[in-house]
Amino acid sequence: MKKREITYRFHNPNPENVAADYLLGILIEANEKKVQAAIREAAALQESEAEPSEEDTLDEGMKLSF
Repeated sequence: MKKREITYRFHNPNPENVAADYLLGILIEANEKKVQAAIREAAALQESEAEPSEEDTLDEGMKLSF
């Protein structure tokens, strides 16, 4: 049996930008946990990059150059 492709059609009498905002709201609500996790991960990554490493805190005169 051949698998049928599902096609969605929306009839929307609203302007395109109103429909896009509505659909965006639905998608954000459906993926809220994933979005929050991604924001937390990005914030944690930014915080870890902002902390100076041990190498950054050494005096310039103490660094060895090869």
